[in-house]
Amino acid sequence: MKASKDCYECLERLAYQAAELSANDEQTKAVAIGESLKVLRDNFSSNEISIVIATKIHDTIKKITGNPDPYREMKDKEIAFARELSKQMAPEYGNSFGSCLRFAALGNTIDFFRPLEVIKEDMERQVDFVIDDSKRFETKLKHASKVLYLADNAGEVFFDSPLVRWMRQFARVVYVVKAAPVQDDLTLEDIRRAGLEAEMGEIMTTGTATPGIDFSVASAEFKREFETADLVFAKGMGYYESLSELPMEGRILYCLRAKCQPVADSLGVSLNSYVAMLR
Repeated sequence: MKASKDCYECLERLAYQAAELSANDEQTKAVAIGESLKVLRDNFSSNEISIVIATKIHDTIKKITGNPDPYREMKDKEIAFARELSKQMAPEYGNSFGSCLRFAALGNTIDFFRPLEVIKEDMERQVDFVIDDSKRFETKLKHASKVLYLADNAGEVFFDSPLVRWMRQFARVVYVVKAAPVQDDLTLEDIRRAGLEAEMGEIMTTGTATPGIDFSVASAEFKREFETADLVFAKGMGYYESLSELPMEGRILYCLRAKCQPVADSLGVSLNSYVAMLR
């Protein structure tokens, strides 16, 4: 999915937010904001994928501020919030594939641009997929050997866990996280902080610190695993934005909430719709 004109404003907000979280010194913040906005102006194009531009913004801010993980405090709060909320919400969901899938999608309601109390209220609503290819994916899963589960935000690991366990009845499931911090995306360090490393089983990284996936900088190991996977479970908008540029092979299930208008328009759904789309 290429960037639309509406993506510019979102990337601009991202620059201000990341810079604000990266430093305490106002002068350093100002420099980081100025330079990251220049990166945005110089790189924004309707021929580019927004996650590539976002990565350049993050890299610029990290270099100027010397802070490798600006979202650390936010992620810790998100992990604590998600741990408790997932415990509260889990009894409302069953143990079937469809129930575990809806529970995983519920976790994608978490959004680092919104206050946690607003997210909590939002998550009390039922998950209904506007696009629902879950039955087709379930059928394919029962004949698969290897599934890559591409994780999204840090707090979502608690909502992913039941679905990962369900999938492992039928196939080898590799849970994929980011190699280093970017935004509030899940890393191996976050899983360890959450105390879920053993529970999540086989884990690997993309080899990158990019939202979604940028194959030009991804590790050879990840690219090999991606190419040889029977199925790919892609969580969140970042993976949809990047992977939807690939040819449709009927092996990638995009599981997400369309939290921005450009993604909703690309999917042909209304804003904030849940989607489980096989392409």
